[in-house]
Amino acid sequence: MDVGAPPLEGFRVKHFGYFVACFLLVSCSSAPLKYEKAKELEVNAEFDKAVKVEEVAPSAAATGTAKPPKHEETPVVVPKATPSELERTIAPEKKEEAPKVVAKPVKKAPAKSKKGKKMEEPAAPTRRQPDIEDDNGFQGRRPIKEPFRVGEVITHDVSYLTFTAGSLKLKVEPMVNVNGRKAYNFVTEITTYPVYSRIYSVNDRVETYVDYETLVPRTYALHVKESGQLREARMLFDDKTSRATFWEKKVTEKNGEEEKKQDWDILPYSQNVFSAIFYMRNFQWEPGKEIAFRVADDEQNLIFKGKCLRREKIDTEIGEKEALVIKPEIILKGKFKPVGDIYIWLSDDEYKYPLRIEAKIKIGSLVSEVTSIVPGHN
Repeated sequence: MDVGAPPLEGFRVKHFGYFVACFLLVSCSSAPLKYEKAKELEVNAEFDKAVKVEEVAPSAAATGTAKPPKHEETPVVVPKATPSELERTIAPEKKEEAPKVVAKPVKKAPAKSKKGKKMEEPAAPTRRQPDIEDDNGFQGRRPIKEPFRVGEVITHDVSYLTFTAGSLKLKVEPMVNVNGRKAYNFVTEITTYPVYSRIYSVNDRVETYVDYETLVPRTYALHVKESGQLREARMLFDDKTSRATFWEKKVTEKNGEEEKKQDWDILPYSQNVFSAIFYMRNFQWEPGKEIAFRVADDEQNLIFKGKCLRREKIDTEIGEKEALVIKPEIILKGKFKPVGDIYIWLSDDEYKYPLRIEAKIKIGSLVSEVTSIVPGHN
């Protein structure tokens, strides 16, 4: 029974059901698709050669505050990129846009003017980059108040019409080093409950590694096991070249084996579609405030724009909670893309836990509501 979008792939921004769309019903098969070469789908020599992931020492991973060794750190290169006219209009006002500087220039002998005065060197940016992002609550690229805790697990029940179809889990797992830089390990898991699995089985997982210092995603690995398909996808954001590479291998009942590779230029500080729900939590949302940031997906460079509509109290299985209601929008090539009526409730505290997501689709609504929160540890 098709009600509007594929499961975990519905998370992709072009549909912008985000993770709630992962549970849409798409067929009437039951058990996960079986494929004798399923293990071969996981092999990606090109990705494995480009990405080295290592565990972080327990003390650093637990606190989330230790920095990787200095000799391992590499500067984040901000490539030349001209913001669109739309981005300039979205950028927070009241502050002048400062010139972007990648690194301090090499020191030279002071140049003198005709009157013998020293020439001033260009100043570093006076506000957080990129300009379209709000800088309230940040020190550089880092949030002043850390919203994430290692060991955090947010669990939701996801319902369609009157049926509770499955669960969504958003996790913060122990940090890792990705190519020598410390990174958050954000995990999204989606599974159908046994009763619903008789209709359509879903067991999906994605790991997203986000740089600790810059909050920019480095890679993600997507694992999809469903009734109608098996899929393995990888994405790499190269901040040195401002290029994104996406690999996908999948097997479907309809088309058999398929492979795809995409490679395109991205703008600095872009999120991917799986890091975006975590990235939202870093901002200081207030009623009436709009937050924007870049998202790169499917050979496109998009802008996520969310407006905080109001504060309200909501009843949940973990009690009554103060929440901020966010209405998201997507902008592509200067134009708003219709994403339907989607609302996100974030907890009105320093952690900004996703408490509820509601998306109206072709028939009825999908609702994802929190059932438990394990806060993790400092």
